[in-house]
Amino acid sequence: MAFFCSVKKEESQPPVTNLSVSVENLCTIIWTWNPPEGASPNCSLKYFSHFGNKQDKKIAPETHRSKEVPLNERICLQVGSQCSTNESEKPSILVEKCISPPEGDPESAVTELQCIWHNLRYMKCTWLPGRNASPDTNYTLYYWHNSLGKILQCENIYREGQHIACSFNLTKVKDSSFEQHSVQVMVKDNAGKIRPSFNIVPLTSHVKPDPPHIKNLSFQNGDLYVQWTNPQNFQSKCLSYEVEVNNSHAETHDIFYVEEAKCQNTEFEGNLEGTICFMVPGVLPDTLNTVRIRVKTNKLCYEDDKLWSNWSQAMSIGQKANQTFYITTLLIIPVIVAAAVIVLLLYLKRLKIIIFPPIPDPGKIFKEMFGDQNDDTLHWKKYDIYEKQTKEETDSVVLIESLKRASQ
Repeated sequence: MAFFCSVKKEESQPPVTNLSVSVENLCTIIWTWNPPEGASPNCSLKYFSHFGNKQDKKIAPETHRSKEVPLNERICLQVGSQCSTNESEKPSILVEKCISPPEGDPESAVTELQCIWHNLRYMKCTWLPGRNASPDTNYTLYYWHNSLGKILQCENIYREGQHIACSFNLTKVKDSSFEQHSVQVMVKDNAGKIRPSFNIVPLTSHVKPDPPHIKNLSFQNGDLYVQWTNPQNFQSKCLSYEVEVNNSHAETHDIFYVEEAKCQNTEFEGNLEGTICFMVPGVLPDTLNTVRIRVKTNKLCYEDDKLWSNWSQAMSIGQKANQTFYITTLLIIPVIVAAAVIVLLLYLKRLKIIIFPPIPDPGKIFKEMFGDQNDDTLHWKKYDIYEKQTKEETDSVVLIESLKRASQ
């Protein structure tokens, strides 16, 4: 008797049908599909999907999938079906559906589009014009997030040097789980001559707090106690701090990184509600110390912890320098320097005459020798002629008088 064993050939599931893609809001892409035709009624269908780069793989029974993603590049989703989540089961072939980037010259789109959420009150976006964009392009920024019923346009567009900026209020969030939401941003021109540019800003990143406010500085047992209040809209546990202390006499510059600062010391005075405290060791009261503080979000509440606030307004404590002494010194020093310069110039002039006496002029010497003698010679010649003429005239007169006497 012969026995025949038949092995059932494993067959793959049929592919999904009617896969389509659409865009909602500004950057929300939605893929939808229908179950495969001819699927076994005993099959508990599951759908697996991933993007073209095989990242973000997902297995779920839903016949749709959405994703927030900037539409600056081509994005493709591949979808398949199988009866269970067992990886050994042969799935269906993949069906792919893509969405193309917006039309237009890529070199005309804006560059370096980035947005910062300032103190959880307003968002500021900046960008640079595209390489092939006209200098007179009129830009428009649109934004959307989950708390808005529709897409809004940013009205406050202005220039900051080479960058173009736009700010809009962003304080209204439907629930406390804002970490699940993002802000979708698109920048384009009114005439449609440039290619639109998109950006997704998670509400857990790109957050920049306002500077804190220093309330009080005091010395206790050789230490400097600093008290300050945090910027509004932030919990203390969500912030990290930097305390900067500058000593004007010793010319030191110290920065202390503070992860957690609490006012639990009895040395602190005043109302401590909402106040943060920190002790700086080894600071003497007989020197002038200037304190500044800045804060940033930490990873306990936010994903991004790189944006520091601006420095707070500085506050000083300690013995101040005598301003009268400095003013007097500033007035006396120029007088002393001027007098020293005058004395030095006079001394150098006399010293120069002694070391380097003036050299006689040979031409002048010969001129004096020969020039004076010639003048004297002419003078004596004139004198001799005058004397001779006078003598001759006298003699003649005497002779005539003698002759007259003789004749008589």
